[in-house]
Amino acid sequence: MIPPPQWTAEQLAEDCEKAIGLFREERLHDPKKRYVAAFEAYEGQINRLLEATDNLRALQSQIGSVLQQDLTDAFRYLGAPPISADDLKTLADVNTLAAAKLEHDPESLGRIVEVIVGALDDRRFPWVQEGREPTDAERQAATIASAALLAASRVATLRRNEARKGQEDFVEAALVNAGWTKTASRKITHLGEAPKPGEFCRESEFGSAKADFVVGLQDHRTMAIECKVSNSSTNSVKRLNREAVGKAEGWVSDFGRVQVVPAAVLSGVFKLLNLEQAQARGLTIFWTHDIQVLLDWIGQTGGE
Repeated sequence: MIPPPQWTAEQLAEDCEKAIGLFREERLHDPKKRYVAAFEAYEGQINRLLEATDNLRALQSQIGSVLQQDLTDAFRYLGAPPISADDLKTLADVNTLAAAKLEHDPESLGRIVEVIVGALDDRRFPWVQEGREPTDAERQAATIASAALLAASRVATLRRNEARKGQEDFVEAALVNAGWTKTASRKITHLGEAPKPGEFCRESEFGSAKADFVVGLQDHRTMAIECKVSNSSTNSVKRLNREAVGKAEGWVSDFGRVQVVPAAVLSGVFKLLNLEQAQARGLTIFWTHDIQVLLDWIGQTGGE
């Protein structure tokens, strides 16, 4: 059986620089239109929230109206720092933030407001603590600051999700174009349930952890692929060494080193040291910008 490729430090460094260059080019040309659109939408939400709650001085009595008007995001961003939906449910000890389900549960509504009021950003909303009406300048400043926070968070989330989905779609298209057949996602508890040679599936439970792709190699081994996009060298530690390598070691433990080829397809900013460490721990590294290397290798597993 042909072993998976191993890269020298020089080869890893070269691909690392290529990936960083592509990341820079993409970000520098990323238009501001999405941010502006998000800002304007959230500016409207903040204004509606302030109007519905008498400039936040009637949060307790108007929380039902806030949720009914779908102003939950704006409501969560009143805090310093903003509170995620999952955190708000945990802190308020509620199972949902849906208005319809909370309509007849005043105790839960009260706990939700209590959490937000306790975290309220006094720098943005100083009038609430002081028990007075805001000045026009204070209200305008608070609206702009809150909308900017919401818009920045929204655009960052969109970038992450689009980068990940775009990378996975790209890998799928490359496999299909190379002659591999896409099959249904599945739960794989033993290798008999894995895709057959020449087949692959997306996002499947592979032993103890999910894999973005599970590929049936022509020599009857199974390749499990994680797609990772990183926007900083610090982030690469989490994306590569903790997540991808952690899964790789689990898959080898589940199914055996001879039977499984753990791999990662990378895009973005990665630190050379982290790449070397990941490879040393058994992870085979490929790059989105040179996906043909992956295709060539899996093609070679068929032998002559």
